[in-house]
This record gives sequence, structure tokens and C-alpha cells, in this order.
Amino acid sequence: MARIAGVNIPTNKRVVIALQYIHGIGQAKAAEIVQKVGLEPARRVNQLTDAEVLQIRETIDRDYLVEGDLRRDTAVSIKRLMDLACYRGLRHRKGLPVRGQRTHTNARTRKGPAKPIAGKKK
Repeated sequence: MARIAGVNIPTNKRVVIALQYIHGIGQAKAAEIVQKVGLEPARRVNQLTDAEVLQIRETIDRDYLVEGDLRRDTAVSIKRLMDLACYRGLRHRKGLPVRGQRTHTNARTRKGPAKPIAGKKK
């Protein structure tokens, strides 16, 4: 099992798909990494040599912000907005949608499960 950026990537999948198990790497970045290293996109992780895995690991460490560093960076950005007390920061603080979505109905993912209101039943 190959371990890249602190994540055990699946061995029986294609390299492009397996790299997407790392937080911060999607389809485009995975394809870009495979191209930089010079691998065939159809190769599977269990067919890679140790040198190729090392090369992929070094490319990711050098060129991309992934996993813990990316999560930390995102958390710091959100904390900055909350400290500024700007509109987006206030929405984060209240646990409401940040990007202009409606909240009269929907928004259950951010607001959590519906809470019953006393005296509302007719």
C-alpha cells in the first residue's frame, strides 16, 4: 500500500483515481501530477515502483498544498473572517449559509435538524 501525504491510497485503482483520495487533489490536479511525473494514466498503483511513488510524493510535497496544511489554511481563513466580523464571518459564526442561499426553507445542512416551535401546531 502506497502512503502519500499521510494517506494510504488504494493499490488496485488507477493512479489518477487513487491520488484523488488525498484531500486537496481532484481530477485536474491528479492528471497534472501524473503528467509531470511522466506516468501512463492507465497504470495502477500496485504496478508502480518505489522510485515512482517517491517521485509522486516529492512532486505533491513541492508543488501542492494538501491534507493538514490545506485544512489549516482554510480554518485560518475562516477564523480571519470571523475576527473581522464581516458579513461572511458573521454567517460562519451563526452556522448559516455563507454564499447567499435562501434560509426560509432548505439550508438544513448548515442549520442542522429542524427544531419544533411551541404553539405552531394547528
